[in-house]
Parts: sequence; structure tokens; C-alpha cells
Amino acid sequence: MTATIQASSKRYSPEEYLELESAAEYKNEYRDGEIVPMTGGTTNHNRIALNMSIALCLAFKGQNYDVFMGDVRLWITRKRFYTYPDVMVIYGKPEYFNERKDTVTNPQVIVEVLSKSTKAYDRGDKFNAYKTIPTFQEYILIDQTKIQIEQYSKTANKRWLYREYDEEDMALVFNCLELEVSLSDIYEKVNFEDIESEENGEK
Repeated sequence: MTATIQASSKRYSPEEYLELESAAEYKNEYRDGEIVPMTGGTTNHNRIALNMSIALCLAFKGQNYDVFMGDVRLWITRKRFYTYPDVMVIYGKPEYFNERKDTVTNPQVIVEVLSKSTKAYDRGDKFNAYKTIPTFQEYILIDQTKIQIEQYSKTANKRWLYREYDEEDMALVFNCLELEVSLSDIYEKVNFEDIESEENGEK
């Protein structure tokens, strides 16, 4: 039987969250005692995340990298924070939190597909939480309403290089991976005409 966790003022322990999450119908974030329902995804959101994952998996064939999509949970120790990034890249072996095979702690690259309701959070508080992860080197934010990608690459402690991509014939250049992915591949089959109606239906 599945259930939906309703947002409330009650404070939860990480253990209580995991127990509730195992029976929840929809994914929820855990933010240092608060459980917050995540918004539903659109078809274009899913296409972009899938396109990126496929491109990364093909590029890393035979290499010591793992690529994970939205069902794998991330635990951020310093912020007491559980979330589900759209795409994560891990170099070497995944480090599992408390030996849970559904929860990792050591992403090198995180990709988020922006939506109308979450883009400010993804750029702000969520990014600040990601910055506390020791292995985290690169953050990619992909707009689903137009061709636009924001990239933050770590250059030194508390120093990040920003770059923006907004043309289909450009390629996203990962600084820490020695890898390029064309924007045309990332946005393949994305229909911008469907965006307004899809986002109006977001949960």
C-alpha cells in the first residue's frame, strides 16, 4: 500500500522520514527535520534527464564512472538533507549511506532540470546544500522551457566558475570530466510548445 506524505509543521528524524518514504506514493525531500513533497515531472523534464543520462552512459562506457537518475537518493551529511537529483555522476565506487543501496553520498557532478516551481530553489538553497559535499565538482542546471543551460564548475574552495549555453549548435563542456555533450542531444525530442500546458499540470 502506498501513501502520500503531507507537508506539516511536525519535525521528523531521518529514520522516521525513511520509514515514511518507503511507503509514500510520491517522492519527498528531507530538510533537517522537515519533509517536503517534490513536484511532479513533465514529459519534457523526463526527456532531458534521460537524454543527459544516455549521453553520459555512452561516453563513460568502459570507464570508472557511474550515472544515476532520479530514483537514487542523495544524503547530504552536513545539512541533514535527503533529496533525489535528476542525474548524478559518481567517480569510482558509490559510497552508500548506512549501507543503503538506494542512498549515495559522493556525487562528482549533479544535473537538475529546472521547472517553474523549483528553479529558484535549485539555484539557491539546494545548490548551497550541494556545495557542502566534499566530492561535488560540477553543477548543471537545464532549462526545460527554452535552450539554456547554466554550469557551475568548482575551481577552488568556495570558488565556482559560471558559464551559460543558449544555442543548439553549442556543446556543454564538463570541466571535471573531459567530456562534451551537444545541446542538440540534450534537447532531442523536447517540444517547447508543450511546456506551458505541462507546467500548469505540475503537482
